[in-house]
Amino acid sequence: TRQIDSVFSDLAVKAVKIGMLSQVAVIAAVAEGLARHAGAIPIVLDPVMVATSGDRLIADAAVATLRERLLPRADLITPNLPEAAVLLGEAVATDAATIVAQARRLVGLGARAVLIKGGHGVGRESIDHLVTADGTLRTLSAPRIATTNTHGTGCTLSAAVAAGLAQGLDLPEAVAAAKAYLTAALAAADQLAVGTGHGPVHHFHALWS
Repeated sequence: TRQIDSVFSDLAVKAVKIGMLSQVAVIAAVAEGLARHAGAIPIVLDPVMVATSGDRLIADAAVATLRERLLPRADLITPNLPEAAVLLGEAVATDAATIVAQARRLVGLGARAVLIKGGHGVGRESIDHLVTADGTLRTLSAPRIATTNTHGTGCTLSAAVAAGLAQGLDLPEAVAAAKAYLTAALAAADQLAVGTGHGPVHHFHALWS
């Protein structure tokens, strides 16, 4: 709580990106801080709940708190397919029609826009579905990159969207730019050699390789 108050009192905050919050008390503290300070600042919520490995990353009791207290404050939430299912208490979507329907139900819970990411899907392309509060649907596709260096893909995408919003892009522009950035970061990821497991994407691909 003190960190949130300190940052907002000292810096000209242009956007907020929220990542993994695993406990009820932490989620409540963030929600209360945003209520005090955020105003019209764009808020991107990445509801990190399920890792690429399939492991759950959030306490069960915290899911309802996040859904009720943070989701309605978000200008955009960016769940992957399993996370969208957890938020709704439904099975993981396996086709485009169900993905879109789940996105619209998440908008109905209060989020102003939902981007359901396609990284956990199948096929030669990774297809993301963006649904906004006015019902508009946009799909964004990119070739699926064959690499094991995928650590942090969801965090990278949501942070890139927030950066675009901070620069003044509108939401569809920020999402498209973030998708392009992440795709290039994945394509360059094998240039890195960080450990022996799932390494990171190459965040600095435009600067050095």
